[in-house]
Amino acid sequence: MEQTYIMLKPDALKRGLTGEILARIERKGYRIVRMQTMQLDEAILREHYAHIADKPFFPDTVAYMTSGPVLAMIVEGEHAVQGMRILMGATRFEDAAPGTIRGDFAHSTTENVIHGSDSVENAAIEIARFFG
Repeated sequence: MEQTYIMLKPDALKRGLTGEILARIERKGYRIVRMQTMQLDEAILREHYAHIADKPFFPDTVAYMTSGPVLAMIVEGEHAVQGMRILMGATRFEDAAPGTIRGDFAHSTTENVIHGSDSVENAAIEIARFFG
């Protein structure tokens, strides 16, 4: 079975969307094999978001991602990486289709409710980063 890394961002927890999002993941047929709430710090965010660390919006991303706890998960199932990316919807909230997690719940591109690995290789890296 393929595994992917999924993270519910601070806005999902603050807005009480955790149960609905977890239910959608499970109804799709995926299994949550590990889950933990964590408070992120700038060091892990610099590693996780290294590809945008030099962008002018990075400080806003750090402020948002450290504004409250996140829910880190390992999700497993057939084609879990691609399937979860479809279930999540487009990263830019205005491009996310209705019926997707972001399409139904995100209200900005920064505060877009959920993160998911974009490849099997990155899933392995992100799982190791957040779960050891």
